[in-house]
Order: sequence, then structure tokens, then C-alpha cells
Amino acid sequence: YLGRLGGLSLFIYVLGKGLREIAAMSVQVLAAEMAEVELKDVPIESEPKAVVTSATTPTMEPIVKTGDPSPGFLTPNTKMPQASAMKRTDPQQNGGEAFVNRDGTVAEAPRLKKIQFADQKQEFNKRPTKIGRRSLSRSISQSSTDSYGSAASYTDSSDDETSPRDKQQKNSKGNGDFCIKNIKQADFGRREIEIAEQEMPALMALRKRAQGEKPLAGAKVVGCTHITAQTAVLMETLSALGAQCRWAACNIYSTQNEVAAALAEGGFSVFAWKGESEDDFWWCIDRCVNLEGWQPNMILDDGGDLTHWIYKKYPNMFKKIKGIVEESVTGVHRLYQLSKAGKLCVPAMNVNDSVGKGCCAALKAMGSIVYVTEIDPICALQACMDGFRLVKLNEVIRQVDIVITCTGNKNVVVREYLDRMKNGCIVCNMGHSNTEIDVASLRTPELTWERVRSQVDHVIWPDGKRIVLLAEVIYYHHHHRHINTRLSMTALPQSTALALIELYNAPEGRYKQDVYLLPKKMDEYVASLHLPTFDAHLTELSDEQAKYLGLNKNGPFKPNYYR
Repeated sequence: YLGRLGGLSLFIYVLGKGLREIAAMSVQVLAAEMAEVELKDVPIESEPKAVVTSATTPTMEPIVKTGDPSPGFLTPNTKMPQASAMKRTDPQQNGGEAFVNRDGTVAEAPRLKKIQFADQKQEFNKRPTKIGRRSLSRSISQSSTDSYGSAASYTDSSDDETSPRDKQQKNSKGNGDFCIKNIKQADFGRREIEIAEQEMPALMALRKRAQGEKPLAGAKVVGCTHITAQTAVLMETLSALGAQCRWAACNIYSTQNEVAAALAEGGFSVFAWKGESEDDFWWCIDRCVNLEGWQPNMILDDGGDLTHWIYKKYPNMFKKIKGIVEESVTGVHRLYQLSKAGKLCVPAMNVNDSVGKGCCAALKAMGSIVYVTEIDPICALQACMDGFRLVKLNEVIRQVDIVITCTGNKNVVVREYLDRMKNGCIVCNMGHSNTEIDVASLRTPELTWERVRSQVDHVIWPDGKRIVLLAEVIYYHHHHRHINTRLSMTALPQSTALALIELYNAPEGRYKQDVYLLPKKMDEYVASLHLPTFDAHLTELSDEQAKYLGLNKNGPFKPNYYR
């Protein structure tokens, strides 16, 4: 079976299994298939050995040295208990080894020290010779998995288990005002940011247009968002427009370590790494805010945790803030609560008051049958007119395969619903906090929790039914920009940047101590920046038409109260 796999397939199979016995056996089987390949100057030894290496390197080192206790890749002297099924010893060949070919015939194996694959990637030669007791998948993740954004979410590429808080860290310029996982990943992160820039032409256009006049000169922005390639483009845009930035993560799971490294290398004060504990989370926020001699004048928040921390712990600092920009439904709720209580002493702007529509549209486009639950009659009517069936959760809970919450509410999916879900149902949350799904109710003796991989749990009922819980549901908020299609993934940072510019430069009295929506003129500007990507052509009003409608021909075309 293994012999029938192609070279590359086999290589991937070996990596996936990570078992030296299978690896060694597989290479021996491959040797028979490659017997016709011309091998130059292969020395003959008394015992056959095989190590897969790149043909481009003149001096070959085994990837794992003989005797290394690690579950390494290929060990030359590995004994193969399984090999009897694949080879036999022929006494007439003086102990030489025969291999079974694909067609059942027997061929003598070449006595090889090394097999060279001409097309094998050279980078595998650069692996450290001792991998230690970590699994192989972790040892390779730094150079492969972590250079891809979404994949990085599932793989921890740390070289050790030391907390970033306990490390002395400096970038290449000697600056150490940051705390991240690994500064060595900066090059990978820079590539991701450059890719994100290509996906965000509107923000790059804003950067180009506004950097001459520096509309954020003097702004000291303290931010708490997801640390991803997209938010990195936002941060670097704010910096190009004149702002000083200090940043923490709003989510303990979603940070892309390599992006944080690239930002730290670029001189940003970033305090974030993937897999923070609750204590780490608040420590990072405090380090971000509490720098002697540094008084922030703008807050950019996603979820309200940063605003809450400054409001509670540094009330004098809070009073000197010029404006707050909030990206999430949950954070906006918290701001409205402060406002109602008369405790919001600074103006705030809500730049993201809905996320669910994009998710529904994306899932529908992929062929899903999508049901919507809703409390607001206007949103409910919109959903119906978009072709979605409006239901109550208890009407469909037995039939559905995926449940996604994006309400900003609490106790939306309770234990009763979790009990009635079908086997294999996936449950995740797009909102900011995990209050929407009653995860605590699942921590009971009769249910078994099984960690499948990082941020994926199976919860198993006594009858064997299981549900798949993603990241104890906090993590998938990070993905709403990916789920909501490329447009909203890139539109939110533009709205955020414009809201910061608007609040920072607003004349005294324009904004009171309340929560505002982004002005329609700005909304329209963000939309217009995106249109060239679609090769879309706007119709322009004539002077006569503009007068008839009572509008300025350059907009805004809708009143501020239009939602």
C-alpha cells in the first residue's frame, strides 16, 4: 500500500504519522521503486541505511542523530518489526535483502547509504538535528504553518514553554517595549502583512492620500483588537498618519504570533500572544496603558475591555481621553450602559453595529440551508426578504448541523438546546464573549470533554452523542471577518481609521459625551474606496437632479439617522 503512494504523498504521510518505524520502512519500499534511478557515487556499506535529504546539499546530515530519544523523522539504524511483510532475507544472497515489487516479483535491493530526491525542498535540511521531545508537527510549524494566517490559529510554534512575560525581549534596534511570543518570526509576519495590504487597497489609498497632511499628528492611540495581518495594516496606517500606538489583544486565542513579531520589529509596542491566560490578558492591557509619562488621548477597542480597564483603574487618564472608537456589538452595549448611567465622560463612536448578515450570506453562497433567529422585527423582515427562513431556535435545534451565535447577548444557547442537538453538531460564537453559549452548564460529571486539537473540543454525552465546541467559543469572533467575505474584513479597519480621524480632529462641542454612529459622509467614503476593486462605476447626479432631491451632488446621499 505504501509503495503505491507517490514520493510526495509518501513524504506527507510519513510527516503526518511521525513514526520512525513507518518512515524507515517506507523509504526501504521506495528504494525498490527507485532502483532504476541512476545514482551517482553512492558508497556501499555492510548495512543498508537511508536518510531522505535534498540533492542540493553536498554534505548530508541525518535529520535525527542515531540514539536520539526524540520521535524524530528518520533514524538510520532503526529496526523495523513491520518489515517482514515487505522484504525477506535470501540466504543465497549472503544476507542481502530482497524487496517485493508492485507486480509481486522480487528484486534485490541496492545497498544504499542515501537516497537523493532531486525535487525535495532544500529547507528540510535546515532542520535542527535534535528535535527534542516535541512532536515533529510542532517542530516544523514555525517555518510552514505559522506563515499562513488561518492555519497559525491551530498550531503553536513556540520553541519552549517559557511565558513571554518571563523573557527579556529586544528587536534588532535594541527596543524592548513589547511582549510577544517570538521576535524571530518577524519575517513571516511581514510577509502576511504585505499580503493583507494587497487585499486592502482602500486602506492603502487612505494612507497615501492622508499621510502628507498627517491628520493624526499628536494622537496617542491605545488599542485593544485582534492582532492579525489586517489590524496590522490598520496600525501601520495610523502610524503613517502621525499617531503613536500601543496595542494589546482583545482575545486570548486569535493573535497571530508572527504578525505581533513583525509589529514589534517595526517599533510598535505590542503586548499579545496566542493562548494567553486570563491573568496574561489583563497584564498585557495594563502594560499597554501604564507607561510612565505616556497619556493616551484616543482609545480603539474591540469588546470594551480596554475602555473598562482604563475607566476602573485609571479614572484620571480616562477623563483626558478625547474619544473612543468601538468595533464590536458587545463593546457598544457596554458604552451605552455607561452613557445611560451618566458615566461616559468622553464621546464614543460605534463603527460595527452588526455582523450576522455577512455570515448568513457567505454560508448560503456555499450551499448551506440557513435559518435565522432574530428579536428585531426590522432585521427579521430583512432576513425574510433575503430568502432566509426565520425560526425560533427550539424549532430547529434537532435538525441543524452548525449553530453560530452573533447576538452580543447571554444564554442564547442553553443546556436544554445543547442536550437536544444532533450528534456531531458544531457550536461556535462569532460575538465577542462566550456568554451567548452556556458552556459552564457542560462542565458536569456525566459529560466527557475531549480536546481534539488546539481550540477544538468534543463534549460527549453518556449515550455517545458528541458536539464539537470551537475554542470554548471565544475564538471564532476572530473569524467573522473571514466568514463575512473579504469586503467586511477590509471595510472595518477603514471605518475605524476614519472614525479616529473624525473624533480626534472634531471641533469642541461637535460630539457630546455619548455614543455616535460613523457619520454618513464617512460611511459613503469607505464604500467609495472599495468600489474600484469591483470595477464598479458610480452614476453622478447632475446639478438639476441634485437640486431636485435636495442633496449635495458629492453626498452625503443618506441622512445620518438612516441605518
